Amino acid sequence: METSPTYNISKANTTFALDLFKKLSDADKTANIFYSPFSISSALAMVMLGTRCNTSTQMSEVLCFTEKAKEEGAETTSFQSPMQSQMQTRMQIQTQMQQSSRLPQYLRKMVAKPNEKCLKPGKEEDDVHKSFSELLEELIKKDAPYALSLANRLYGQQCDQFVEDFLAKTKSLYQAELESVDFQTNAEAVRVNINGWVEEQTQGKIKDLLAEDKVDSSTILVLVNAIYFKGNWDKQFKEDSTVDALFRMNKNDSKSVKMMQQKSKFLFASIPEASCQVLEMPYKGKDLSMLIFLPNEIEDDSTGLEKLEKELTYEKFVEWTRRDMMGENEVEVKLPRFKMEESYDLKEILKSMGMVDAFDVTMSDFSGMSKANNLVLSEVVHKAFVEVNEEGTEAAAATAAILMERALLIPDTFIADHPFLFFIRHNSTMSVLFAGRYCSPE
Repeated sequence: METSPTYNISKANTTFALDLFKKLSDADKTANIFYSPFSISSALAMVMLGTRCNTSTQMSEVLCFTEKAKEEGAETTSFQSPMQSQMQTRMQIQTQMQQSSRLPQYLRKMVAKPNEKCLKPGKEEDDVHKSFSELLEELIKKDAPYALSLANRLYGQQCDQFVEDFLAKTKSLYQAELESVDFQTNAEAVRVNINGWVEEQTQGKIKDLLAEDKVDSSTILVLVNAIYFKGNWDKQFKEDSTVDALFRMNKNDSKSVKMMQQKSKFLFASIPEASCQVLEMPYKGKDLSMLIFLPNEIEDDSTGLEKLEKELTYEKFVEWTRRDMMGENEVEVKLPRFKMEESYDLKEILKSMGMVDAFDVTMSDFSGMSKANNLVLSEVVHKAFVEVNEEGTEAAAATAAILMERALLIPDTFIADHPFLFFIRHNSTMSVLFAGRYCSPE
């Protein structure tokens, strides 16, 4: 299994999911979090199809398709003194500024990136997109006992010259059609059209993905991914067993919640190194499961999740949730009924993760997408919804990438009455479709 393309892309997506989670958590240690890393990866992978040079490299590294090559660069500069390095950098900047001010825009990038070799995508990148395509096929099964739908679409400015190979690949690999629209004279109508399509694809759960200021007359291309999931628990909670209970948000504060409860056999593990418990609750058919990570107690001064969030890596996520390492026990489960809707502007977060050039008017290279190479990534917006109740879970998410023209002993109880992390995973491919943190009841 470890050598299959689907497994590799799932590893990349899960690693990216955890990297992104830590960035979102750093932004607000006590906020609820819910997003679809798979939706975000899908939308950005489509964008990456049209990138070249360093723009492509950075996107590939941030999405964890390839490993970051930091050590090599560190070695080549270690032989220079700090003064030499500073002088060289200053001279390069001065030269670039002097030259670029006299050059047309399409040549300025070559000055800004003089040592960059712009080659066509190689087999490794082709494998990434092929693996994504295979994973999409694996996730969408007919006659499944759950509802899972994924949809991709491109909205492009009419008459703009898009590279035919880019359009062909987005269609064949991501089932994404290009719809010709008029951003220049009717951006608001296009925005309403896009939002309506997303709302339809997510069964009405994701409304107004694109706010009024997200597209305008300079928008050239919008790439959208929408994902919707609804599944019933394999072992449902009985509504008449749900009671009012207190949910402890931290050491001092609590709120009343509707606490669902049942006693059944579940895969369950105790993780002493992270002082937490892990519970797997499958949905009907057992193709998908919710994995819940619950600290034993609130030990820090915020949510009680700080140690767990710090410890959680891809390797540990896999290790802690391996079915052959978890025991199937009779467990008394108490889980709050909850609903969340979260929105994120991901531009600054993605830049902080290393995806810089795509958003930079002088550095971006989308020559694989547009013959004029006049595009820059303007925004990446994401919106996600989840509802967990006695029957099961309903979740949806959508991502839009917008390109613009330049300008210990296992206990028998699992009582989730304090903050926890949760993930919805497709089990056969080990793909994390949704990820969240529940800290504060509505």
